[in-house]
Amino acid sequence: MAEPAPTASRDSAVAARRMVEGVVVETFAAPGLIALTPPRHGDARGSLSETYSLRRFRDIGIDLGFVQDNHTFSAAQGTIRGLHFQVPPHEQGKLVRVLRGAIVDVVVDIRQGSPAFGGAIAVELSAENWRQLYVPPGFAHGFCTLTPDAEVLYRMTKYYATDADRGLAFDDPDLAIGWPVEPSAAILSDKDRRHPRLRDLPAYFSFEARS
Repeated sequence: MAEPAPTASRDSAVAARRMVEGVVVETFAAPGLIALTPPRHGDARGSLSETYSLRRFRDIGIDLGFVQDNHTFSAAQGTIRGLHFQVPPHEQGKLVRVLRGAIVDVVVDIRQGSPAFGGAIAVELSAENWRQLYVPPGFAHGFCTLTPDAEVLYRMTKYYATDADRGLAFDDPDLAIGWPVEPSAAILSDKDRRHPRLRDLPAYFSFEARS
C-alpha cells in the first residue's frame, strides 16, 4: 500500500482561488476537491442565493447530477459523523453545505496513486460563511460540529446502497486529523467507532489524472 501523504488539519490551505460567474471557487492539494461560495443578494427583506446551477457547476468542473439529498441534525457540539464512503459501483460524490450552525468538514483521499493519498483536508463550513464543499468519489468524508443544533445538507450523485457502505477510522493515528474535540469526548455512533484504519483498507479506488 502507498505511504500516506502529509496531513493537514482544521481549515487546510487553499491551493488556488478563482471566480466563476460570481462564485468563489477554491481548490486544494487533493485533485477534484472543490469549495464554492455562491454570492448572496440582499435587500430589506433578507437575501437570495442561487446555491446550485447545473450549468454553472459544469463551468466550474463539476459535471455530475445529484439524485438524493440527505439532511442531518446534530444536537450537541462535538458530534462527529464519519468517516464514510461508498465503494464502486455505488461510489458517491457529495455536495455539502450547512443550513444552521457550523462544522469542520474533513475528507481523506483514499484513491491509490493520488498525489494526496492518505492526506486529510479540513474545511470550515457554516451557515454564516455560505461555503459548500464538493467531495468527489474516492474520498472518505465526515465532519465535527462546532455549534449545537447543527444542520447539514448533502446532495449525492448516487443513491445510498447498504452493501456498498464503508468507513474509515476517524481517529486513525496515521491520519493525525486535528479534530476540534478530543476523540474520547467526541459524540459518535457505535458504528463510526469501529471503522478500520487506512492501512487496513482494500484498494477500492484508483486515481485517474485529468488530461
